[in-house]
This record gives sequence, structure tokens and C-alpha cells, in this order.
Amino acid sequence: MRKARVWQRVLGMDRAVVEEVWSDPVEGAMVASVRLVERERRRCGRCGSRSPWYDRGEGRRRWRGLDLGVVRVFVEADAPRVNCRRHGPTVVAVPWARHAAGHTREFDDMVAWLAVACSKAAVTRLMRIAWRTVGSIIARVMADIDAVTDRLDGLTRIGIDEISHRRGQQYLTVVTCHDSGRLVWAAPGRNNATMHQFFDDLGPDRCLELTHVSADGAFWISDVVPVRAPQAVLCADPFHVVKWANEALDDVRRAAWNTARRQAGGSAPGRRGIRLSTGAAQTVMRSRWALWKNPDRLTARQQSTLAWIATNDPRLHRAYLLKEGLRYVFTLRGQVAIDALDRWYGWTWRCRIPEMIALGRKIQRHRATIIATLTHGVTNALAESVNAKIRLITRRAFGFHNVHALIALAMLSLGGYRPDLPGR
Repeated sequence: MRKARVWQRVLGMDRAVVEEVWSDPVEGAMVASVRLVERERRRCGRCGSRSPWYDRGEGRRRWRGLDLGVVRVFVEADAPRVNCRRHGPTVVAVPWARHAAGHTREFDDMVAWLAVACSKAAVTRLMRIAWRTVGSIIARVMADIDAVTDRLDGLTRIGIDEISHRRGQQYLTVVTCHDSGRLVWAAPGRNNATMHQFFDDLGPDRCLELTHVSADGAFWISDVVPVRAPQAVLCADPFHVVKWANEALDDVRRAAWNTARRQAGGSAPGRRGIRLSTGAAQTVMRSRWALWKNPDRLTARQQSTLAWIATNDPRLHRAYLLKEGLRYVFTLRGQVAIDALDRWYGWTWRCRIPEMIALGRKIQRHRATIIATLTHGVTNALAESVNAKIRLITRRAFGFHNVHALIALAMLSLGGYRPDLPGR
């Protein structure tokens, strides 16, 4: 009897009786034969309610447990079925394992903790399982956490963004809480239907509690948020707005390079831009990072490149100053920032650069959300930080069978409810 209690404690079988423990030479493992105590018998494996007997099922089953030293451990018990009123014929619930799982709870919890804290190779080699098995395990652990927690409760300020998780334009939509810094929701896709799914999960009452929503200006966000949460202030992300300016500046740079490389001889600037030899035109082609980087981060060589552009291509230099002017606007707040934005917009109309004029029109279309950012100071920087972490998780999750396992790993890592080590 004393040995049975010791094995019961070692295996974590508080609600089961350990009948026998032996060594299986075929599996090269220790096998513990157990049976349920009376109060745990004939419970539905899905809902846990007591149900009438149905049949013996497939007989005895084995569950993989935590290793005992260097030896694998299996738990063996009968797995009859009960006739649940809600779920019909279902395998009985066992307290040491989750429903439809081939591993004990302690094993699942250990794998989930390791998947969050360790590398892919460390988890698979230490636990002696396949990486796809890890994906199934963390999905089960995630489901248990979601059953007792509500990640969407108390949301007021959120950031919405998308991230590519696989080649072929495969995206995830992620929602981050600005107040807690946690990832609160993620789903595959980046369209209106995905956004409506989030607000459906949030519920109509909690939609009305949202005060600020930051996003990158995508139409599938800006079209849905005013409909589902009309009281929320939609704020444009400064990073993406400045990115638009960088892309327009790059178009001007490429046009300048194409013009310069087709013109022979001379180095004097003309009314339409630069006139250079083919060799000197390479300087324009290689000036991308000098034009994109912030002035305080330029190297000495990049500073000299900018000075060269200012002297030889006023048109490209004017486009660069417009980009820097827009970036400066987002360093201000309140009415001062709005006035600076209006002056910048007037500058784009006078610059006579088609690419920058198109940028000004785009900024004007998003004027309301940009002014909201300048007024309230809510940006998508936190969501971008979460996305950077998800990219690292995506690399580790390579090989998962489906995207939901990746989402489960991201939620376990960044959702604020990390799994605990067994017995801690």
C-alpha cells in the first residue's frame, strides 16, 4: 500500500488508484496500470457530467507521462464510453489527461512551457516527440486557458495589424491591447470578414467600450471599425504614414536614376532634374539608405551623399525634404501638429513632383485618422513590436500542421497567460 501511494504521488494520480507498475521490454518504458476512484467514474470526457454506461469502447488505453529519469513512462487504464445527454457516446473523462489526448496533463503542460521558453530542437529532443505533436499539445493547453479566462474583457484601446506567416500571401490579423501590452486576439486572414469575426467575438456591449483603435490605414480595418464601434477614435499609425512617404521618395529616386543613366556627359543640374554621366548616376542608385534613414543616424558617407544630391539634383532633394517634413509633423502634438500638417500639405501641391503630389492626396484621404493620432498620441508601435515577436515565433513554429497551432503558440507566449511548470 505504501508503494502504491508513492507511485500515486510520483505519477500525479491524486484521483486514481495505482494498481501495478511494471517494465515493458517492447516499449522500453515503465507502465503504470491505474483505475479511476468511484467519484470520477462514468463522466463525459467533454463536459464532465455523469452519464449512463454505453460500452467498453476500444478497451485499455495508454497515455504518455513525464519521463522518470531517463525512462519513458506510460499510464494504462480502461477507456469505456458513456452515453452523454449532450454529446452522445463519448469516452469517459480521466483526471490525468485531457479529452482525446495521448499524453497526460503534466506532459502537456511541460511541453507547452518548453515551447514558449525553448527552441524547437530542445523541445523535441528533450520530450522525445515530433514537432507537429507539439502543435497539437499547445492547442489543447491554449483551449484550457481560454475556457477559464476572457482575454477580451476590459478592452478600451486596441491596435490592429496584420502579419505574413507563410509564403503565398498568407496573413494573420492580430489585435493588441494598448493598456496591458498583450496579444488578445489573432485569426487567419486580413479582410472585412476577419475584422467582423473579431467584433463578433468581442460582443456588442464590449464594442461600445472601445475608445481608441490604431491601425495602418488598411481599408478592411477602416471600413469595419466605424460600423462596429462608431464611438471609437480611429488613429493612423505614424510608422506606416512615413512609410508611404519613403515609398514615394523611392519612386522619385528611381525616376532620377533612370533619367540620369540615359543622359550622356555633363554634371550640371537642369530644370527637370539631374544631368549626369552613366558612372555618376550610380551614386543616385546607391543613395536609397541615405534618403530613407533619419538624419541623426546617417554615417559620414551617407551625409556626403545627401550633400551631393542637394547640389546635383534639387528635385530629388526636395522630395527628401518633404519626407523629412512629414516625419517632423509626427514629433508634434495638438493644434501645432495639425497646423504643421496643413503647411506640409500645401508644400506638396507646390513641389511639382507627381509622386509627392500623389502622396499629399493620399494623406488628405486619411486626414481624419492622422489628426486623431496627432491629437490623442495613440500609435501602432506596440502592435508592431508584437508582430516582430510573432515573426520569431513563426520561425520556430515552422512545421506545424495548421495555422491554429501557430496562433496558440503566439497566444501562449504573448497573451499574458503562460503555462506553468507541472507541480509549481
